[in-house]
Amino acid sequence: MNRSGDHFLLQFGLDNWASSPDTIDIKTFSRSFGIYLMMDFPFKTNPHFSIALGVGVSSSNIYFEDTYLDISGKNNSTTLQFQNVEDTTHFKKFKLQTVYAEIPLEVRYIGNPENPNKSFKFAAGAKIGTMLSAGTKGKNLLNGAGGTVNSFTQKEKSKRYFNKTRFAVTGRIGYGSLSLFTVYQVNAYFKEGLGPDVRPYTIGLTISGL
Repeated sequence: MNRSGDHFLLQFGLDNWASSPDTIDIKTFSRSFGIYLMMDFPFKTNPHFSIALGVGVSSSNIYFEDTYLDISGKNNSTTLQFQNVEDTTHFKKFKLQTVYAEIPLEVRYIGNPENPNKSFKFAAGAKIGTMLSAGTKGKNLLNGAGGTVNSFTQKEKSKRYFNKTRFAVTGRIGYGSLSLFTVYQVNAYFKEGLGPDVRPYTIGLTISGL
């Protein structure tokens, strides 16, 4: 059969946090990117179904509006503080980026196994990840009135407040090499008692092939 197996996946998504407090102002177009290499194992008894296992890397970029967070712990706070800095000196652009190495597992269904590039596809699964890095980036310092103070970039890196292991459920539905996907993190993003109890989720587009 002319079956690609969708071994190579590229994912582009919009990120947000479920159960996020109203005091945390996340911008609409926070985004993520993922790249995965997967092996596909069709069922011998039914080629419409298969199991796929792989490895990959994903990154999440959460952008905030008039918000500052010190993940380095330099302020000696025992919990991660999301500070509203709208009326004081703040960065025009400020984001939190986390990067994970991940192992995804999918149960797949394909409508036409003999011609996957012209077929309906569905997949459901899960993935486990380990955090490679966590950091913030602030760009272009403004005063409380919105005027430019300094055009510089501040970067900080630390994993002290974060759960370093990630468990998530996943789903995809599409046709041919394009599909819509969603990811929902089951466990808490931050360590218990060190930050808000939020669950990151992503909705986006998958490009698959090979």
